[in-house]
Amino acid sequence: MPRLFREIQDSRTLYKDKRIACNGFFSDQRLLNPDPGALEVGGMTEILSYGFMQRAFIAGIAMAFFAGVISTFIVLRRVSFLGSGISHAAFGGVAIGFFSGINPLTTALIYCIAVAFAIEIISTKGKLAEDTAIGVFFSGSMAMGVVLISLSKSYTIDLFGYLFGSILAISNEETYMAVGMAAAGMIVVSLIMKDLLFITFNEELAIINGIPVRLIKACFLLSMAVVIVIGIKIVGIVLISALLVVPGATAKLLGQKFYGMILISAIVAVISTVSGLVISYVYDLASGGTIVMVLVLFFGIAFLFRKET
Repeated sequence: MPRLFREIQDSRTLYKDKRIACNGFFSDQRLLNPDPGALEVGGMTEILSYGFMQRAFIAGIAMAFFAGVISTFIVLRRVSFLGSGISHAAFGGVAIGFFSGINPLTTALIYCIAVAFAIEIISTKGKLAEDTAIGVFFSGSMAMGVVLISLSKSYTIDLFGYLFGSILAISNEETYMAVGMAAAGMIVVSLIMKDLLFITFNEELAIINGIPVRLIKACFLLSMAVVIVIGIKIVGIVLISALLVVPGATAKLLGQKFYGMILISAIVAVISTVSGLVISYVYDLASGGTIVMVLVLFFGIAFLFRKET
């Protein structure tokens, strides 16, 4: 599997100095010195015998479950373009990390949160519509990212992994970070879920009933930013918006009740991520694109067998 070997060597070069490629838990010396014969298809047991696949599955499942929950609200609130705008704006945050020498995921998280709140403030207090504000930050962030990346001296392998995802680029530290952020995000969402549902269907009535709408919306924006940052290494900046929209859209076609939609969305996201990782490993495909293709396949099947109301 030529691409897999190339990614292994690229990952080895990229993380050699940082000492995070395959050290600590989930370590696997075969990743540093791969044996071509050992990478032939051998079922799930063999796939899970590699440290980089273990990290990919753990981070991917954590990200997918959280994304599936958030996706339901994104679809019901009809803010899909907001999710797409913030996810592409993450390119600017990653570029800041490359330029400053800080972990790009850290700078991407901070930058995504800042952009999300800036869009909300401009659209609510300014004279611009939300989609206009998103367009401004979308293009501005991408432009800033291009400029900063051009000034950086190390962006070839690194940048490709952030743009399109790389299962081999997930370190132990980033696995802990993904699981921790997903768990924290789920706790926050579970605490605000009833109020967020109220706001989703009738924001004016929620204000009248004394629900802290601004605080709830701020927590929702924060959750979106967290999902985006977790998913960057799995599916990449270019495709992460699909995980914010497609699971929820699929659930809306199949589900009748709200909590049922959340469950369907989360299950679809997790199954698509796991299936996409396995397929990409077996057939030597790009993991991010494969995950999204599986998601779209689920959506297509749901559309064909949807219940007419």
